[in-house]
Amino acid sequence: MTYCLGIKLKTGFVGISDTRITSGHETTKAKKVFTVNKENHSFFIMTSGLRSVRDKAITYFKEIIEENDESFNKLYKAVNAFADQVKRAANEDKASLKEAGLDFNLNAIVGGQLQDDDEHKIYLLYPEGNWVEISEGSPFVIIGNSGYGKPILDRIVRYNSSLKFALKAGFLSFDATRISANDVDFPIDVIHYKKDSFHITEKRYKREELQEISKRWNKGLSESINALPDDWMEKMQLGDEETESFLE
Repeated sequence: MTYCLGIKLKTGFVGISDTRITSGHETTKAKKVFTVNKENHSFFIMTSGLRSVRDKAITYFKEIIEENDESFNKLYKAVNAFADQVKRAANEDKASLKEAGLDFNLNAIVGGQLQDDDEHKIYLLYPEGNWVEISEGSPFVIIGNSGYGKPILDRIVRYNSSLKFALKAGFLSFDATRISANDVDFPIDVIHYKKDSFHITEKRYKREELQEISKRWNKGLSESINALPDDWMEKMQLGDEETESFLE
C-alpha cells in the first residue's frame, strides 16, 4: 500500500509520500514522487498502485516532457498528458495483468503551477485517466491508505492554514497511518511550494529525524485526553481509580 498526501493552501502547498513497496511477503523502498522544476514551470506527481504501471507511465511521460515541455503552459495540460500515458499503459498491460489475477491500478496526485496558471493547483487523477481538482472547501487529498490519517486533517487543516501548520498536521496524519498499517513506513519524501515561486523544494526524512515529534504527539494526546472533563461519566459510577484506568 501507499500513503501520499497533497494539501493545497492559500500560500502554497505541501505534500508527503512514504517509500515502502510491498510485494507479497517482501518489502522494499522506492521513491513515489516525481518533480519538475523549470523557469516559470514547476509540478509534481505522486502515485499509488502497481509499481510496474507507475514506472511505465512515468517513463512515457518523461519522454513527453523532454519533447514537448514548452507546450504545457497550464497544469491541467500536463495532467492530461500524464493521463494519456496512464491510459497507454492500461491498453498495453490491463489484459495481461487480469490474466495474472491483478487489477490495473494507478492513482496519482498532480500539483504545481505553470506560467499561465493564475495560482498553484492540485489534481487527483484516477486510473481511468479522468481527474478532479482539489478545492478550497476540501483542501487535501490522500491516495493509498487513507483511512487512518484522514480524520486528523479533517479536524484541523483549512485552506487558510500556514504551510508549517499543514506540514505538521500532514506528518501526524502519516504517523497515524504508519502506526496502524504495516504497509506504510519511513523514510518519507516531503515537498513544499510557495505560491508563484515556481520551485518545489523536496526533502527526505528518516525515522530517527522525526521520532521525537511522534513521541511528543503521543504524550500531548494522552495529556489532552486526561485533561478532558469527566463529569459526563458520573452515570457510569466509575471511581477515581477506575476512571483513570478507563482514560489510559
